[in-house]
Parts: sequence; structure tokens; C-alpha cells
Amino acid sequence: MTLDGLPPLRAVIAAHGLAAKKSLGQNFLLDGNLLDRIARVPGPLAGARVYEVGPGPGGLTRALLRAGARVTAVERDARTLPALAELAAVTGDHLTVVAGDAMAQDEAALVGAGAHVVANLPYNIGTALLIRWLTGPWPPWWASVTCMFQKEVAERIVAAPGSVAYGRLAVLAQWRSRPRIAFEVPRQAFVPPPSVTSAVVHIVPTAPLAAIPVAALERLTAAAFGQRRKMLRASLRALPGGIDALTAAGIDPARRAETLSVAEFVAVAAALSASGA
Repeated sequence: MTLDGLPPLRAVIAAHGLAAKKSLGQNFLLDGNLLDRIARVPGPLAGARVYEVGPGPGGLTRALLRAGARVTAVERDARTLPALAELAAVTGDHLTVVAGDAMAQDEAALVGAGAHVVANLPYNIGTALLIRWLTGPWPPWWASVTCMFQKEVAERIVAAPGSVAYGRLAVLAQWRSRPRIAFEVPRQAFVPPPSVTSAVVHIVPTAPLAAIPVAALERLTAAAFGQRRKMLRASLRALPGGIDALTAAGIDPARRAETLSVAEFVAVAAALSASGA
């Protein structure tokens, strides 16, 4: 397989009329050095299976292929499929393009266990996809997730208790995985430039802090952070068994949601689950 002789990404975009669509959350990244840097975040990818969402004209796809990965890319924008087909034609069996909505895919069936997710996620579905990957069966089908998010979302994923960004997403991400921000990407790196700075987040799965039903943690965090400025005795009043679960976990009901650690949320969710609520 060789990528030598491929036209520049700007030429591909022009040839296929691929103006980024705001309705699809598209912002194309064209800087080859930056794309290669993203592809290095998961570690060596030679021979590894990689799942990419929203490849667009194929910039990150090229970087992943240069790294030696076998890429399965899911794209819902039919306009980009001819450009991706041209890329697939020179890569042998290293690139498989799936036309469809990423939210409708069975990723485990598509790429198997142990694949790395690497993607410049469309902003309009990025958080929803991540939550799905974080709340699925554990251990997960993915070996790591390396994805581009708006910086604000990235900060919410890695936030610590007591910070303004700390909330449901931080708890769901950190109770059984380890997220970090790999680096930030300035808005000027994209075509067209988005209105915000972006950041690449790298996530690796870990053993859960406790074996609890995901649904219990989701219900708890939704109630607790839905009224985050209120004391937990008020925000959890409408959650069946919520106050009793606080007591069972030894949590002062006068505390606010943002003061609880991830481990404390897990303890309350365990008590909630044990009560049958």
C-alpha cells in the first residue's frame, strides 16, 4: 500500500465540491502534520484496527493509514463517498468505508473487540457517541478512544470535583475509564474555522470503581446535576430512593453535586441499586 501521489486534500475538496456542511457538524482538518500527531496519540497503530467516524474528505484517514492502521470509516455524507472510494482504491484492504449514520452502527459487530476509535467527531453527535461508548457493556469493544471535541466538552470529560466543568459527563467518563486532554487545536486549523477552540481527548478503559448498573449512575447524575446549585436533599427529592441512598453511602444531604467525587457518586448509585429503586 502506498499513499504517494495522492492529490492534496484541498484539491480533493475542490474536485468533489465538498464545502463543509454546518448541519452535519463538519469542519475539515487539512494540516498533515497535525493529523499525523492525532494518529500518534493512541500509540503505535501498525496492523491495528481503527474505527473512524465522519472521515469527510479523508484527511485523518490518510494519517491513520500512514501509521499502518486498518481503518473502518463510517460516513453519512454521500458527497464525500467518491473521494473516500478513491482513497480506498489505493489502499487495498486497509480501508473499508461504510455509508451510514454512526449513531445507528453496531460497532462491535463492525470492527470487533480491541479496535481503537480515532476521529474528528462531528460536533453535533460527538457527545452522544461518547456517552454511548462509555455506558455500553464493560470491558468495552474499544481499546482506546482518541477524538476531537470542542474544548468546552473536552474539559467537561476530564473535570475534577469542585470545578465549574464537573458534571454528569465527567462522572460517566471517569468511573471506569481514564481520560486526558492530549492537546488543543486552534480554530484556524480547520476549514471552515469553527467559532471555538478544539481539543483532542484520549480515553482508555479501566476496571470500574464498582460493579453497578449504568442506569443507576445515569439516573443519579441526571437528578443531582439537573439542579446543581441546590443541596442534594433538594435535587434528589424526586428520585425514588435518592435520599435514602445518600444516607446509606454516608453522604451529607446538605452537600451539592459538584462537591462529590466520582467514587462517592458510584457509592450512592450502588446504594440506589441495592435498594431496588
